Amino acid sequence: METYTLLREIADSWVLLAMFIFFVSVGIWACLPSQNKARADASMIPFRNEDQPCPNPCDTCSCKTVVTQLKGQIDA
Repeated sequence: METYTLLREIADSWVLLAMFIFFVSVGIWACLPSQNKARADASMIPFRNEDQPCPNPCDTCSCKTVVTQLKGQIDA
């Protein structure tokens, strides 16, 4: 039997089976209850750097002062 044929038979059967078992194992691991925190953290990725709006906008608000200072630095 040629080396290529032997390797091809192994790849077609055992390696395919090993990859399938790995895929199923990762899927099961991702759904375990111990991964709740990781899933919740990953679901919040789009919102991590989002600025929170000021709940009470007014002229003396510290949020407005910070925004004004930052705009001044950007414009300069």
